[in-house]
Amino acid sequence: MNRGLVLRLENLVQFRGACQQLRALSFRKAHRAQWKPVQSSAHPLCPQPWQRDKVIGAALSQHRHLATKEEAKKKKKKILMTQGEVEIRQKMTIEELARAMGKDIDHIYEALLYTDVDLDALEPDSVLGEDHIKLIVKKSGMKYKSAKLKEEKEKENKDAVKRPPADPAALTPRPPVVTILGHVDHGKTTLLDSLRKTQVAAKEAGGITQHIGAFLVHLPSGEKITFLDTPGHAAFSAMRARGTHVTDIVVLVVAAEDGVMQQTIESIQHAKNAGVPLILAINKCDKPEADPERVKKELLAHDVVCEDFGGDVQAVNISALKGENLMVLAEATVALAEMLELKADATGLVEGTVIESRKDKGKGPLTTAIIQRGTLRKGCVLVAGKTWAKVRFMFDENGKAVEAASPGIPVEIMGWKEVPSAGDEILEVESEQRAQEVVAWRTYAEQQEKLKKDVEVIEAKQKEHRMEYEEKQQKLAHLTWRQRKAVLYKANKHQMFSRPKERTELDKNVLSVIVKGDVDGSVEAILNILDSYDAAEECKLEIVHFGMGDISETDISLAETFNGVVFGFSVKATESMKQLAAKKGVKIKLHNVIYKLVEDLKDELNSRLPPATVEETRGEASVLNTFSVTVGKNKVPVAGCRVQKGLLDRRMKFKLLRRGNVIWKGSLSSLRHHKDDVQVIKSGMDCGLSLDNYAEFQIGDEIVCYEEKEVKQTTSWDPGF
Repeated sequence: MNRGLVLRLENLVQFRGACQQLRALSFRKAHRAQWKPVQSSAHPLCPQPWQRDKVIGAALSQHRHLATKEEAKKKKKKILMTQGEVEIRQKMTIEELARAMGKDIDHIYEALLYTDVDLDALEPDSVLGEDHIKLIVKKSGMKYKSAKLKEEKEKENKDAVKRPPADPAALTPRPPVVTILGHVDHGKTTLLDSLRKTQVAAKEAGGITQHIGAFLVHLPSGEKITFLDTPGHAAFSAMRARGTHVTDIVVLVVAAEDGVMQQTIESIQHAKNAGVPLILAINKCDKPEADPERVKKELLAHDVVCEDFGGDVQAVNISALKGENLMVLAEATVALAEMLELKADATGLVEGTVIESRKDKGKGPLTTAIIQRGTLRKGCVLVAGKTWAKVRFMFDENGKAVEAASPGIPVEIMGWKEVPSAGDEILEVESEQRAQEVVAWRTYAEQQEKLKKDVEVIEAKQKEHRMEYEEKQQKLAHLTWRQRKAVLYKANKHQMFSRPKERTELDKNVLSVIVKGDVDGSVEAILNILDSYDAAEECKLEIVHFGMGDISETDISLAETFNGVVFGFSVKATESMKQLAAKKGVKIKLHNVIYKLVEDLKDELNSRLPPATVEETRGEASVLNTFSVTVGKNKVPVAGCRVQKGLLDRRMKFKLLRRGNVIWKGSLSSLRHHKDDVQVIKSGMDCGLSLDNYAEFQIGDEIVCYEEKEVKQTTSWDPGF
């Protein structure tokens, strides 16, 4: 088939289509009917061949006319819609206003370009002031009307509260709650280990307690004491403070050979703040270098006066490892508890405190709690923070199921909907419905408080930007309105078509971290350490996500998205998770000791820092004379120098110092010894040299030859241990 035949066929097809369009137009005009598609006919009624071009032109013209009319109708309809009244209200977000106006969010940003609003700080959920809302609507050629405000009735406070104090006649004796405090590695866990006759310390990573433990100790005399073993490491300050707020007595453990240390002082302060009496346990007295008297004297400086010095603090010399004098310490604790007359109401609704919380793969959210009032049993409905529980099971410190827990008894509770925070108050309520009401109220109250704070921040920010805006307007006051518009347009042109998030430049030196821990307190301690990070100008540290439980696929996906690192504390990563992380190029760092995790974190920060350039001096020379030489038509200044130390190497870099100040840096254009061009001049030799692009020397100037080297930087952040 030749090319001419193909072209003829194409023309015929076009001509046939035009005929159909023309017939359809004629049919519509004649019968005033709606447009309908025309079925193709085997023998269409067509004009003569010589009229083909004219017919096609007419058909296409009619088609364009119809299309234009349809578009105009749509446009008119759109204009009518957007020119209506916009219902506005106070504290609308950008997204809500755009929706109410029938516009996109970019339209709102453009309308705010020439106002006092800081566009870089805006997000779709940012709240706008009423003045700005009205301004945007006006600029868009629309009218506004205020929405009828529904008078929001103040919600009734449905929070759960503690019961009034019990009748003294109803109170019964309870075991004392004793918190063990002291510096890291001074023997707190070993002391409890000896009292409980279990190997708790052996199970702790590095022999350091990583989270709070609550234990009930049965003494041979039949007395019961609830002990809280708090971490002594610097990272766990908040957990130690929390322990003192639920305790009756503090046993301060101080190593006889070390004396008073940093966490010892902090522990004393926690006890004073809580108004809790102290018992001093001077540990490791079996060591040859032990000096208990020195410990007592050091404590005087911190207002801890032992009975030997006329004070009221009992001091007991012990050896936790060998079990020496432990019964004396226990008796001293019981005696002090009797003096305090510790009693509680074991009836009615339960009250308590969350000591620790964690997630267990099989049991779900778990909390270690101290019961302070009432008796906890299976089936009780509890509220703590913004979560609630119907108690399914309770366990003692050995994992054995228990049926009831009375005041002063530590117990692990199973049945929580979510993990409450350590330190939350536990209150029993009448029913599950009541528990949900309490949680809903607390969530609402927190949202209202957050909204109030957000409004305060927004108003302060708006005031600040209004002042900046007024200053700018004053600077432009001498210009005409056209000139002002032109200046503002040029200043804001780069922001016209970009969104706020797109305008934010990503910093290359960023370490994004995902933190996972075994219990709530451990995660809290790590976050407290990260909060102390103060080297953001070197490398930004961003916490993408934190939580409890083993490393999950979500953690790895987040790390991949943010180019981050997953840090796990006393948690596990399954083999499949490790393989997935390796496939995605994600680092998983697992640790059981807090300071090792921090060291690893510092190493990661160091790896993100760019190398620093340092100058290593290779030689120094002093200028003894100055003269010039003619090269072609130019006069080149030359310095006559003597190398004082090291050597001058022409291939290296040089700097010129005058009275200690660097006034030039660069390379040499020539280096001569006598009349010979040389590469190197050694110490004690004379030479003549000239510099690139520099035309002035003075006698007494110093020439320094140096080499630039890149060295690895280390972060200046010091977490304090």
